[in-house]
Amino acid sequence: MRIRPLVSADAEAVDGLLHQLGYAQDGAAAAARLEAWDDDPSSAAFAAELGGAVLGLIAVHVCPFFERPGSWGRIVALVVAEEARGHGVGGLLVAAAEAFAADRGCVRMEVTSSDHREAAHEFYVRRGYEVQTGRSTRFLRDLDGR
Repeated sequence: MRIRPLVSADAEAVDGLLHQLGYAQDGAAAAARLEAWDDDPSSAAFAAELGGAVLGLIAVHVCPFFERPGSWGRIVALVVAEEARGHGVGGLLVAAAEAFAADRGCVRMEVTSSDHREAAHEFYVRRGYEVQTGRSTRFLRDLDGR
């Protein structure tokens, strides 16, 4: 298995993987998003590939702290194909994201996972991530209808 950057030609595989998480997809939009990620030096998206098949993906973004020196990395997407789960694919992808962040001076990683994804929560805890529930509240606001 090899970990490599995702490219716009991977859009169909990205669609399929994100669909497994319940996110409806559009191939053309996925290709455009992959190109945007490739153009952003603070972001990276990686694929886990075996025998030409994309078995998983991860996307990471680096953000500078405002209140103190340094930066932090945020995993914004991680999905492993259902048939490949439990075989180390996710661990390899997280390691690639952490290396990308560390190479850019990050001192912390963050990931948000929906409450119902209990297996994902266990995965992150096994990798050394600490649950932070109760320390903050997340607020969202859509800006498309300002």
